[in-house]
Amino acid sequence: MRLARRAERIEPFYVMEVAKAASALAVQAAGTDKPMLFLNIGEPDFTAPPLVQAAAQRAIANGHTQYTQATGLLPLRERISQWYAQRFSVAVPASRIVLTAGASAALQLACLALIDAGDEMLMPDPSYPCNRQFVSAAEGTPVLLPTTARERFQLSSQAVQAAWGPRTRGVLLASPSNPTGTSIALAELARIHDFISNQGGITLVDEIYLGLGHDDAYGQTALRISDDIISINSFSKYFNMTGWRLGWLVVPQDLVPVVERLAQNLFICPSSIAQHAAMACFEPESLAEYERRRAEFKARRDYFIPALQSLGFGLPVQPDGAFYAWADCSALCARWGVADSWDFAFELMRRAHVAVTPGRDFGSGPTHNYVRFSTASSMAHLQEAVARMQAVFA
Repeated sequence: MRLARRAERIEPFYVMEVAKAASALAVQAAGTDKPMLFLNIGEPDFTAPPLVQAAAQRAIANGHTQYTQATGLLPLRERISQWYAQRFSVAVPASRIVLTAGASAALQLACLALIDAGDEMLMPDPSYPCNRQFVSAAEGTPVLLPTTARERFQLSSQAVQAAWGPRTRGVLLASPSNPTGTSIALAELARIHDFISNQGGITLVDEIYLGLGHDDAYGQTALRISDDIISINSFSKYFNMTGWRLGWLVVPQDLVPVVERLAQNLFICPSSIAQHAAMACFEPESLAEYERRRAEFKARRDYFIPALQSLGFGLPVQPDGAFYAWADCSALCARWGVADSWDFAFELMRRAHVAVTPGRDFGSGPTHNYVRFSTASSMAHLQEAVARMQAVFA
Protein backbone atom coordinates (compact mmCIF):
# COMPACT_ATOMS: atom_id res chain seq x y z
CA MET A 1 0.00 0.00 0.00
CA ARG A 2 1.40 3.41 -0.96
CA LEU A 3 1.72 5.80 1.96
CA ALA A 4 1.21 9.53 1.84
CA ARG A 5 4.45 11.47 1.88
CA ARG A 6 3.36 13.33 5.02
CA ALA A 7 3.07 10.01 6.88
CA GLU A 8 6.54 9.00 5.77
CA ARG A 9 7.96 12.31 7.02
CA ILE A 10 6.74 11.71 10.57
CA GLU A 11 9.61 10.32 12.61
CA PRO A 12 9.23 7.62 15.26
CA PHE A 13 8.55 8.87 18.78
CA TYR A 14 11.54 7.27 20.47
CA VAL A 15 10.27 8.21 23.94
CA MET A 16 7.54 5.62 23.46
CA GLU A 17 9.94 3.07 21.97
CA VAL A 18 12.05 3.31 25.13
CA ALA A 19 8.89 3.08 27.22
CA LYS A 20 7.97 -0.19 25.50
CA ALA A 21 11.41 -1.62 26.23
CA ALA A 22 11.15 -0.50 29.86
CA SER A 23 7.75 -2.15 30.20
CA ALA A 24 9.12 -5.43 28.84
CA LEU A 25 11.99 -5.34 31.36
CA ALA A 26 9.51 -4.42 34.09
CA VAL A 27 7.66 -7.69 33.51
CA GLN A 28 10.90 -9.59 34.10
CA ALA A 29 11.59 -7.55 37.23
CA ALA A 30 8.10 -8.00 38.68
CA GLY A 31 8.17 -9.73 42.03
CA THR A 32 11.88 -9.01 42.57
CA ASP A 33 13.35 -6.58 45.08
CA LYS A 34 14.00 -4.16 42.19
CA PRO A 35 10.81 -3.42 40.29
CA MET A 36 11.25 -1.00 37.42
CA LEU A 37 11.23 2.68 38.37
CA PHE A 38 9.80 4.74 35.53
CA LEU A 39 11.48 8.15 35.39
CA ASN A 40 11.02 8.36 31.63
CA ILE A 41 7.43 9.53 31.07
CA GLY A 42 6.27 13.07 31.78
CA GLU A 43 3.03 12.23 33.55
CA PRO A 44 2.20 13.43 37.07
CA ASP A 45 1.75 10.68 39.62
CA PHE A 46 -1.18 12.71 40.95
CA THR A 47 -4.63 12.19 39.46
CA ALA A 48 -7.52 14.63 39.20
CA PRO A 49 -8.51 15.87 42.68
CA PRO A 50 -11.78 14.81 44.33
CA LEU A 51 -13.97 17.71 43.19
CA VAL A 52 -12.98 17.11 39.57
CA GLN A 53 -13.72 13.39 39.78
CA ALA A 54 -17.08 14.11 41.42
CA ALA A 55 -17.96 16.63 38.70
CA ALA A 56 -17.27 14.01 36.01
CA GLN A 57 -19.53 11.53 37.77
CA ARG A 58 -22.30 14.12 38.02
CA ALA A 59 -21.98 14.95 34.33
CA ILE A 60 -22.46 11.29 33.43
CA ALA A 61 -25.32 10.81 35.88
CA ASN A 62 -27.11 13.94 34.63
CA GLY A 63 -26.64 13.10 30.97
CA HIS A 64 -24.26 15.98 30.21
CA THR A 65 -22.41 13.81 27.71
CA GLN A 66 -23.52 15.17 24.36
CA TYR A 67 -21.67 17.39 21.91
CA THR A 68 -20.76 20.91 22.95
CA GLN A 69 -19.99 23.69 20.53
CA ALA A 70 -16.61 23.29 18.82
CA THR A 71 -14.97 26.03 20.89
CA GLY A 72 -16.12 24.38 24.12
CA LEU A 73 -18.39 25.25 27.03
CA LEU A 74 -18.53 29.00 27.63
CA PRO A 75 -18.61 28.64 31.48
CA LEU A 76 -15.31 26.73 31.34
CA ARG A 77 -13.74 29.27 29.00
CA GLU A 78 -14.82 31.98 31.45
CA ARG A 79 -13.19 30.14 34.35
CA ILE A 80 -9.94 29.85 32.41
CA SER A 81 -10.15 33.59 31.73
CA GLN A 82 -10.59 34.23 35.46
CA TRP A 83 -7.60 31.97 36.23
CA TYR A 84 -5.35 34.07 33.98
CA ALA A 85 -6.53 37.20 35.79
CA GLN A 86 -6.10 35.78 39.29
CA ARG A 87 -2.87 33.82 38.81
CA PHE A 88 -1.02 35.95 36.25
CA SER A 89 -2.80 39.33 36.37
CA VAL A 90 -3.45 39.15 32.63
CA ALA A 91 -6.75 39.93 30.94
CA VAL A 92 -7.59 37.13 28.49
CA PRO A 93 -11.21 37.37 27.28
CA ALA A 94 -13.11 34.08 27.21
CA SER A 95 -13.99 34.84 23.59
CA ARG A 96 -10.32 34.29 22.64
CA ILE A 97 -10.10 30.90 24.37
CA VAL A 98 -10.82 27.76 22.33
CA LEU A 99 -11.10 24.45 24.18
CA THR A 100 -9.45 21.51 22.40
CA ALA A 101 -9.00 17.75 22.62
CA GLY A 102 -5.74 18.13 24.52
CA ALA A 103 -2.80 20.42 23.75
CA SER A 104 -2.06 18.15 20.78
CA ALA A 105 -5.27 19.22 19.09
CA ALA A 106 -4.50 22.84 19.95
CA LEU A 107 -1.11 22.59 18.24
CA GLN A 108 -2.61 20.87 15.23
CA LEU A 109 -5.32 23.50 14.85
CA ALA A 110 -2.82 26.35 15.18
CA CYS A 111 -0.46 24.81 12.63
CA LEU A 112 -3.21 24.03 10.13
CA ALA A 113 -4.62 27.54 10.45
CA LEU A 114 -1.33 29.36 9.98
CA ILE A 115 1.26 27.23 8.16
CA ASP A 116 1.32 26.66 4.40
CA ALA A 117 3.33 24.08 2.48
CA GLY A 118 6.99 25.06 2.50
CA ASP A 119 6.73 27.48 5.42
CA GLU A 120 9.57 27.19 7.93
CA MET A 121 9.06 27.35 11.69
CA LEU A 122 12.07 28.08 13.89
CA MET A 123 12.38 25.96 17.03
CA PRO A 124 15.05 25.47 19.69
CA ASP A 125 17.29 22.41 19.73
CA PRO A 126 16.55 20.61 22.06
CA SER A 127 12.75 20.72 22.01
CA TYR A 128 9.75 18.42 22.36
CA PRO A 129 9.75 16.13 19.30
CA CYS A 130 5.98 15.97 18.73
CA ASN A 131 5.86 19.74 18.20
CA ARG A 132 8.07 19.31 15.15
CA GLN A 133 5.69 16.70 13.77
CA PHE A 134 2.70 19.06 13.98
CA VAL A 135 4.60 21.49 11.76
CA SER A 136 5.49 18.68 9.35
CA ALA A 137 1.89 17.40 9.27
CA ALA A 138 0.80 20.88 8.16
CA GLU A 139 3.29 20.61 5.25
CA GLY A 140 5.66 23.02 6.97
CA THR A 141 9.34 22.55 7.74
CA PRO A 142 10.63 22.65 11.33
CA VAL A 143 14.05 24.31 11.52
CA LEU A 144 15.96 23.49 14.71
CA LEU A 145 18.36 26.17 15.92
CA PRO A 146 21.13 25.07 18.31
CA THR A 147 20.91 26.48 21.82
CA THR A 148 23.32 26.47 24.74
CA ALA A 149 23.08 26.29 28.51
CA ARG A 150 24.02 29.98 28.62
CA GLU A 151 20.75 30.65 26.76
CA ARG A 152 18.90 28.24 29.07
CA PHE A 153 18.38 26.06 25.96
CA GLN A 154 15.94 28.65 24.61
CA LEU A 155 16.00 30.73 21.43
CA SER A 156 17.41 34.25 21.57
CA SER A 157 16.21 37.17 19.50
CA GLN A 158 19.67 37.31 17.93
CA ALA A 159 19.42 33.68 16.80
CA VAL A 160 15.92 34.20 15.40
CA GLN A 161 16.99 37.26 13.40
CA ALA A 162 20.07 35.47 12.06
CA ALA A 163 18.03 32.44 10.93
CA TRP A 164 15.11 34.37 9.45
CA GLY A 165 14.73 33.82 5.71
CA PRO A 166 12.20 34.30 2.91
CA ARG A 167 10.37 31.06 3.81
CA THR A 168 10.31 31.62 7.58
CA ARG A 169 6.79 31.85 8.97
CA GLY A 170 7.51 32.19 12.68
CA VAL A 171 8.66 30.41 15.82
CA LEU A 172 7.28 27.60 17.95
CA LEU A 173 8.66 27.83 21.47
CA ALA A 174 7.90 26.06 24.75
CA SER A 175 8.15 27.74 28.14
CA PRO A 176 8.76 25.91 30.42
CA SER A 177 10.32 23.45 28.02
CA ASN A 178 10.23 19.72 27.68
CA PRO A 179 12.95 18.29 28.00
CA THR A 180 14.91 21.00 29.82
CA GLY A 181 12.41 22.39 32.32
CA THR A 182 13.69 25.89 31.49
CA SER A 183 11.68 28.96 30.53
CA ILE A 184 12.45 31.84 28.23
CA ALA A 185 12.81 35.23 29.91
CA LEU A 186 9.80 37.42 29.20
CA ALA A 187 11.98 40.33 28.03
CA GLU A 188 13.77 38.09 25.52
CA LEU A 189 10.48 36.67 24.28
CA ALA A 190 9.19 40.23 23.83
CA ARG A 191 12.23 41.04 21.67
CA ILE A 192 11.63 37.91 19.59
CA HIS A 193 7.96 38.74 19.14
CA ASP A 194 8.66 42.36 18.21
CA PHE A 195 11.01 41.23 15.44
CA ILE A 196 8.58 38.57 14.19
CA SER A 197 5.67 41.01 14.18
CA ASN A 198 7.68 43.38 12.02
CA GLN A 199 8.21 40.50 9.57
CA GLY A 200 4.50 39.66 9.52
CA GLY A 201 5.21 36.32 11.19
CA ILE A 202 3.64 34.34 14.04
CA THR A 203 4.72 33.53 17.58
CA LEU A 204 3.40 30.23 18.95
CA VAL A 205 4.23 29.38 22.56
CA ASP A 206 3.56 25.99 24.13
CA GLU A 207 2.71 26.82 27.76
CA ILE A 208 1.39 23.48 28.97
CA TYR A 209 3.75 23.57 31.99
CA LEU A 210 3.00 27.22 32.77
CA GLY A 211 1.22 26.43 36.03
CA LEU A 212 4.22 24.44 37.26
CA GLY A 213 6.67 27.33 37.42
CA HIS A 214 9.00 27.51 40.43
CA ASP A 215 10.69 30.85 39.79
CA ASP A 216 8.83 34.17 39.72
CA ALA A 217 11.41 35.55 37.28
CA TYR A 218 10.20 33.11 34.62
CA GLY A 219 6.73 31.91 35.62
CA GLN A 220 4.82 34.39 33.46
CA THR A 221 2.56 33.78 30.49
CA ALA A 222 3.59 35.02 27.05
CA LEU A 223 0.10 36.50 26.77
CA ARG A 224 1.34 39.35 28.94
CA ILE A 225 3.38 40.62 25.96
CA SER A 226 0.82 40.89 23.18
CA ASP A 227 -2.64 39.81 22.08
CA ASP A 228 -1.03 38.57 18.85
CA ILE A 229 0.88 35.78 20.58
CA ILE A 230 -0.78 32.35 20.31
CA SER A 231 -0.61 30.27 23.49
CA ILE A 232 -1.19 26.52 23.76
CA ASN A 233 -2.15 25.13 27.16
CA SER A 234 -3.53 21.96 28.72
CA PHE A 235 -5.31 20.42 31.68
CA SER A 236 -2.81 17.54 31.64
CA LYS A 237 0.17 18.77 33.64
CA TYR A 238 -0.66 21.37 36.31
CA PHE A 239 -4.26 20.17 36.53
CA ASN A 240 -3.27 16.47 36.55
CA MET A 241 -5.80 15.36 33.90
CA THR A 242 -3.53 13.63 31.36
CA GLY A 243 -5.90 10.96 30.08
CA TRP A 244 -8.90 13.28 29.98
CA ARG A 245 -7.50 14.87 26.78
CA LEU A 246 -8.52 18.46 27.31
CA GLY A 247 -6.54 21.58 26.45
CA TRP A 248 -7.03 25.06 25.14
CA LEU A 249 -5.74 27.60 22.69
CA VAL A 250 -5.61 31.39 23.12
CA VAL A 251 -5.65 33.18 19.77
CA PRO A 252 -6.24 36.72 18.48
CA GLN A 253 -9.94 37.50 18.22
CA ASP A 254 -10.00 37.48 14.40
CA LEU A 255 -8.49 33.97 14.34
CA VAL A 256 -11.24 32.41 16.48
CA PRO A 257 -13.70 31.78 13.58
CA VAL A 258 -10.92 30.15 11.54
CA VAL A 259 -9.91 27.81 14.36
CA GLU A 260 -13.56 27.09 15.13
CA ARG A 261 -14.20 26.08 11.50
CA LEU A 262 -11.24 23.71 11.55
CA ALA A 263 -12.26 22.27 14.93
CA GLN A 264 -15.82 21.66 13.75
CA ASN A 265 -14.55 19.53 10.90
CA LEU A 266 -11.64 17.75 12.57
CA PHE A 267 -12.79 17.17 16.15
CA ILE A 268 -16.49 18.19 16.47
CA CYS A 269 -15.72 19.18 20.07
CA PRO A 270 -13.56 18.20 23.05
CA SER A 271 -14.85 15.58 25.48
CA SER A 272 -18.00 16.96 27.08
CA ILE A 273 -17.42 14.94 30.27
CA ALA A 274 -13.87 16.28 30.58
CA GLN A 275 -15.15 19.83 30.09
CA HIS A 276 -17.78 19.55 32.81
CA ALA A 277 -15.22 17.98 35.13
CA ALA A 278 -12.60 20.65 34.42
CA MET A 279 -14.85 23.41 35.72
CA ALA A 280 -14.21 22.00 39.20
CA CYS A 281 -10.46 22.59 38.71
CA PHE A 282 -11.05 26.24 39.53
CA GLU A 283 -12.88 25.75 42.81
CA PRO A 284 -10.85 27.14 45.75
CA GLU A 285 -10.43 23.66 47.24
CA SER A 286 -9.03 22.29 43.97
CA LEU A 287 -6.72 25.26 43.39
CA ALA A 288 -5.34 24.88 46.92
CA GLU A 289 -4.63 21.21 46.20
CA TYR A 290 -2.89 22.07 42.93
CA GLU A 291 -0.67 24.54 44.72
CA ARG A 292 0.18 21.92 47.35
CA ARG A 293 1.16 19.56 44.56
CA ARG A 294 3.21 22.25 42.83
CA ALA A 295 5.18 22.66 46.05
CA GLU A 296 5.72 18.90 46.09
CA PHE A 297 7.09 19.00 42.52
CA LYS A 298 9.49 21.75 43.58
CA ALA A 299 10.63 19.72 46.60
CA ARG A 300 11.33 16.78 44.32
CA ARG A 301 13.37 18.99 42.00
CA ASP A 302 15.32 20.47 44.91
CA TYR A 303 16.23 16.98 46.11
CA PHE A 304 16.88 15.31 42.77
CA ILE A 305 19.05 17.87 40.93
CA PRO A 306 21.86 17.91 43.56
CA ALA A 307 21.59 14.11 43.84
CA LEU A 308 22.17 13.71 40.10
CA GLN A 309 25.17 16.04 40.25
CA SER A 310 26.67 14.01 43.07
CA LEU A 311 26.34 10.90 40.90
CA GLY A 312 28.38 12.43 38.06
CA PHE A 313 25.67 13.86 35.82
CA GLY A 314 26.12 17.35 34.47
CA LEU A 315 23.20 19.74 35.09
CA PRO A 316 24.26 22.92 33.30
CA VAL A 317 20.96 24.75 33.96
CA GLN A 318 18.63 24.59 36.94
CA PRO A 319 15.10 23.83 35.67
CA ASP A 320 12.70 26.55 36.73
CA GLY A 321 9.48 24.71 35.90
CA ALA A 322 7.79 21.51 34.74
CA PHE A 323 9.20 18.26 36.21
CA TYR A 324 12.27 17.37 34.17
CA ALA A 325 16.02 17.19 34.59
CA TRP A 326 18.08 17.48 31.38
CA ALA A 327 21.24 15.71 32.44
CA ASP A 328 24.57 15.36 30.64
CA CYS A 329 25.63 11.71 31.00
CA SER A 330 28.76 11.83 28.79
CA ALA A 331 31.15 11.25 31.71
CA LEU A 332 29.12 8.23 32.83
CA CYS A 333 28.96 6.93 29.24
CA ALA A 334 32.74 6.99 29.16
CA ARG A 335 32.91 5.18 32.50
CA TRP A 336 30.64 2.41 31.22
CA GLY A 337 32.20 2.32 27.77
CA VAL A 338 28.97 3.05 25.90
CA ALA A 339 28.66 5.26 22.84
CA ASP A 340 25.96 7.73 23.83
CA SER A 341 22.87 8.40 25.94
CA TRP A 342 20.80 5.90 23.95
CA ASP A 343 23.02 2.99 24.96
CA PHE A 344 23.42 4.47 28.44
CA ALA A 345 19.64 4.53 28.97
CA PHE A 346 19.29 0.87 28.09
CA GLU A 347 22.27 -0.07 30.31
CA LEU A 348 20.71 1.86 33.20
CA MET A 349 17.44 -0.02 32.70
CA ARG A 350 19.22 -3.35 32.74
CA ARG A 351 21.61 -2.66 35.62
CA ALA A 352 19.51 -0.52 37.96
CA HIS A 353 15.95 -1.05 36.70
CA VAL A 354 15.62 2.73 36.30
CA ALA A 355 13.98 3.91 33.08
CA VAL A 356 15.03 7.29 31.63
CA THR A 357 14.64 8.91 28.22
CA PRO A 358 17.71 9.33 25.98
CA GLY A 359 18.20 12.62 24.18
CA ARG A 360 17.78 11.26 20.64
CA ASP A 361 14.16 12.40 20.38
CA PHE A 362 14.76 15.99 21.33
CA GLY A 363 17.10 17.25 18.64
CA SER A 364 20.54 16.76 17.16
CA GLY A 365 24.09 17.67 18.03
CA PRO A 366 24.90 17.39 21.74
CA THR A 367 21.51 15.88 22.63
CA HIS A 368 23.18 12.47 22.25
CA ASN A 369 25.06 13.31 25.47
CA TYR A 370 21.89 13.92 27.46
CA VAL A 371 19.15 11.95 29.15
CA ARG A 372 15.88 13.33 30.45
CA PHE A 373 14.71 12.37 33.92
CA SER A 374 11.11 12.96 34.90
CA THR A 375 10.62 14.02 38.50
CA ALA A 376 6.87 13.47 38.24
CA SER A 377 7.31 10.30 40.31
CA SER A 378 7.01 10.21 44.08
CA MET A 379 9.86 11.33 46.35
CA ALA A 380 10.22 7.73 47.53
CA HIS A 381 10.75 6.55 43.95
CA LEU A 382 13.28 9.31 43.29
CA GLN A 383 15.21 8.40 46.44
CA GLU A 384 15.19 4.72 45.49
CA ALA A 385 16.39 5.57 41.98
CA VAL A 386 19.29 7.58 43.38
CA ALA A 387 20.26 4.73 45.70
CA ARG A 388 20.23 2.22 42.83
CA MET A 389 22.31 4.48 40.59
CA GLN A 390 24.79 5.04 43.40
CA ALA A 391 25.20 1.28 43.65
CA VAL A 392 25.69 0.60 39.93
CA PHE A 393 27.98 3.59 39.36
CA ALA A 394 30.14 2.54 42.32
